[in-house]
Amino acid sequence: MTTLNIGVLAHVDAGKTSLTERILFDAGAIHRLGSVDGGDTQTDTGEIERRRGITIRSAVASFTLGDLRVNLIDTPGHADFVAEVERALGVLDGAILVISAVEGIQAQTRVLLKTLRKMRMPTLLFVNKIDRRGALERDILEGLPAVPVNHVRQGRVVPVSLDAELLADHDDTVLEALVEGRELPPGELRGRLAEQTAACRVYPVFHGSAIGGQGVAELLEGVRDLLPVPTPQDDDLRGTIFAIERDRSGHKVAYLRLFSGELHVRQKLDSGQVTRLEVVGSGSEDRLTAGDIGRLSGLSGARVGDRLSPAPEGAPAFARPSMETVVTPADPADAARLHAALLLLAEQDPLIQTRGLPEGGTSVLLYGEVQKEVLAERLRDEFGVEAVFADSTPLYLERPVGVGEDWREIGRHADNTFLATVGLRVEPGTGYSFRREVELGSLLHSFNQAIEDTVPLTLTEGLYGWPVVDCAVTLTRSGFVAPLSTAGDFRNQTPVVLRSALARAGTRVYEPCHAFEVELPSDAFGPVTAKLTGLGAELGDTSPTLVTGSLPARLVNQAKRQLPGLTRGEGVWWSTPSGDRPVTGRAFPVRRPGR
Repeated sequence: MTTLNIGVLAHVDAGKTSLTERILFDAGAIHRLGSVDGGDTQTDTGEIERRRGITIRSAVASFTLGDLRVNLIDTPGHADFVAEVERALGVLDGAILVISAVEGIQAQTRVLLKTLRKMRMPTLLFVNKIDRRGALERDILEGLPAVPVNHVRQGRVVPVSLDAELLADHDDTVLEALVEGRELPPGELRGRLAEQTAACRVYPVFHGSAIGGQGVAELLEGVRDLLPVPTPQDDDLRGTIFAIERDRSGHKVAYLRLFSGELHVRQKLDSGQVTRLEVVGSGSEDRLTAGDIGRLSGLSGARVGDRLSPAPEGAPAFARPSMETVVTPADPADAARLHAALLLLAEQDPLIQTRGLPEGGTSVLLYGEVQKEVLAERLRDEFGVEAVFADSTPLYLERPVGVGEDWREIGRHADNTFLATVGLRVEPGTGYSFRREVELGSLLHSFNQAIEDTVPLTLTEGLYGWPVVDCAVTLTRSGFVAPLSTAGDFRNQTPVVLRSALARAGTRVYEPCHAFEVELPSDAFGPVTAKLTGLGAELGDTSPTLVTGSLPARLVNQAKRQLPGLTRGEGVWWSTPSGDRPVTGRAFPVRRPGR
């Protein structure tokens, strides 16, 4: 049986989880329909997800369509959980993008569409809620290369013949038939649609209702016929861990999508030895083959995002979190429990980057305030720890502005108290990189590893206390005294040299920004753009009813609070972390002690 891994994506409240539930029910994978309002859906299994009615963590469910096994991944729709969406997209073969027939394409829907197109991800569009009042009052898909597979007439879903003219734009054979006045058979047009869907040239559109079930049967036919099933590869082992959970005994369980090769029980990986293996959807417990998703036990060192080899082509790269908070226990006696709980949560979302602080508390990185609220609830419900979160502050960044070099040599520098010679050069780069100008064999492996591990840790705090990014570090000198030198000498020496080299290079501070989109009534265009410009926004494409641009992250909440008053409550705001800009002024912001 072949396997297809697909994801369901949408703007929050478009009906994504309801559609997932309906698909599983209609495909026979579950025997009773759950509901988001009732808190009993198949994929939102967490108590907080059920209580809030939103998806927080990706979940995998399986069903079959004939001889095709489909793994369906339900992903979060809220912008604060974009990291979860990132991990899900990296393991998919195709996607279903849900669009509300009432609200239309929302700002985050546009972002998801751009991401899917950039990744060249074959995608089906499902226009949901066609049975609601106010549905389809306008052409919500205008401007998209969309090919309708069914239509809505008098509130009912009816099939339609495929429009050959829409396919002719990307297919010379169809174009030739149109020019000659020949009608292609429906089966051939369906095949041409599948080819163009696989090539990401068009998006088949299905109308329906997740709650009522209309159009879902046609959507399932589209999953079977129109989304391409990857050919299994027997190459070297290649896969990605995209989710981690704990079983009832507290043991770590990793979800792995295998792209090529085979994986067996008792096989050793970098993160541990596989002690138990369950293939999602099949129940097999002996081996995982290419294309499958497995639940693996025994990988004690596994973290979300770990790869068995380099990342698959097209893996998305979303912005890093741009806010920081400090978490402390309400009861000081719970300090150790709180820190341990945050470390466990960081296994599931490494981008929050928990970090113990010298003065107490733990630093946590965030995408937004909803994520903070959910973390507080999870700490209380899952770990029994009441936590206090400080006000969120922007997470500024530093970049080197020049080239700086320094070294400490054994027996030569009076301030060198370590039996380690280390020389480092710092300069601007793209991302982080570590290079050598000394021969790899000039140091013992443990000494080399000590330097390589310590450099990125040191760069988490630059000259002004902020993380240093886009930095190239080169090892220019090395030496040791056998048998007296230890790896600890190199771990202690490296930060001293690196900070000195960084000071000579100099750094500049950058502040995180959000890309935003504002939908508004046309008569509010002037006041809204004036307010945004006054806050320091850089405006992008605009129209009388849509304003886009970039705004410093620290001002996003202020802009959102003022929008209703400027638009009579009709304005819709959406933003997501996106890039940064240099801080202007004489003094750079300094990360205060304890942060």
